[in-house]
Amino acid sequence: MTSALVSSCGERLDRLRRQPPLVQCITNYVAMNYAANVLLAAGASPAMVHAPEEAGEFAGLASAVTINIGTLSSRWLEGMHAAAKAANENGKPWVLDPVAHFATAFRRKAAAELLALKPTVIRGNASEIMALAGDASSGRGVDSGDSVERAEASALLLARQTDAVVAVTGAVDFVTDGQQSARIAGGSEWMPKVTAMGCALTGLVGAFVAIAPTTPWEATVSALACFKVAGTQTASQSAGPGSFAWRFIDVLAALNGDVLQAQAQVTPA
Repeated sequence: MTSALVSSCGERLDRLRRQPPLVQCITNYVAMNYAANVLLAAGASPAMVHAPEEAGEFAGLASAVTINIGTLSSRWLEGMHAAAKAANENGKPWVLDPVAHFATAFRRKAAAELLALKPTVIRGNASEIMALAGDASSGRGVDSGDSVERAEASALLLARQTDAVVAVTGAVDFVTDGQQSARIAGGSEWMPKVTAMGCALTGLVGAFVAIAPTTPWEATVSALACFKVAGTQTASQSAGPGSFAWRFIDVLAALNGDVLQAQAQVTPA
């Protein structure tokens, strides 16, 4: 499985560049610019459309929708609901990033409502995934206090409860659909030090799932492998998180399918 899965990672990146998907990104104020630039570097077309007056209509036009609750407000939540419902009605995949959903009652309620709308993929850090599955976690705000390894059982449970692909991202990512699972290594210690890096990854997952909507687990693995390889390459050129942030976009833009296939560190779990 591993060789075929790694090979398909490269094929999907090349296909994304040949057929750029339109990805509606409802993300947070902090992440908008960086996430949009990451998607452009990967070859996708990002659209930061969140107003409730148009979010649902636009979701019908988009190839995929990503929803990030980082800087949540009642109005943005209305737009998120409209976009998720429209994505479902139009057979479009959508990705949920439940940022710090355990931190306040408002966020917990919002995450529960969005989860009920059946996301195709759920991507979060270990603490977010554990809490979403109903397990005790050590998260504090947007930071994870738990290891990916500790969250793997929660991810499996959550995937089976929701029929979604669940991606736990960290030092070594874990991705499961409840039946098949994989781990993706690589990246850099600088990645958690760059604001919006995780939010941008959610957008990239949306782009990959957009071009392979019938195989969301494989598409999610491909997106995470692409991010990890770009992170590993960028680390060798960077002196710290500042230079890493802008160099990452350049490296991602230069990455091709052959290099991704050669350098992806994907193993079955």
